[in-house]
Amino acid sequence: MRAAVYDQYTDDFSDITVRDVEDPKVPPASVLIEVRAAGVNPVDWKLVGGHLDPVMPTQFPVTPGWDVAGVVIGLGFDTPEFSIGDEVIAYARKDVLGGGTFAEKVAVPVHAVTAKPKSLSWEQAGGLPLAGRNFSSQAVPG
Repeated sequence: MRAAVYDQYTDDFSDITVRDVEDPKVPPASVLIEVRAAGVNPVDWKLVGGHLDPVMPTQFPVTPGWDVAGVVIGLGFDTPEFSIGDEVIAYARKDVLGGGTFAEKVAVPVHAVTAKPKSLSWEQAGGLPLAGRNFSSQAVPG
C-alpha cells in the first residue's frame, strides 16, 4: 500500500515521502480501515519533530496521523462489533508511534472506532475524532 512516511524526526516536512509500505496486520479486536480521509492536527507536527519522544516510543519508518474516516475492509478475529463495508471514523492513536492514518489502510482497535455520521462528508468526518473528543464529555447548552 502507499503511505506518507518519515525515517527520522524532522522539522522539514519535505522529508515526508509517499512510498510503498507493507499492509498493516489486523490484530484481534481490531478492524482494517480503507482510508477515505485523514485529519491533520497540531500534535502531528510535534510528533514528526520528535517533541514527544520522551513519552512516546517510535518505530521508524513512521506514518503520521491519528484521525481517520473510511470503510471497514478487514476484521481481526473476535471482532463482532463491525462488518465489512461499514463506514466508520476512528481516533487511531497507538501506544507506539508508527502506523498512522496518512496511508491507504490503517488497523485500529475497535474501542477507538465508531460509525461515521451519515450527515458528514468524508472530509468532515476525517477531521472529527481528535478534535471531537474535546466536546464529547461536555454538556451541550440548550
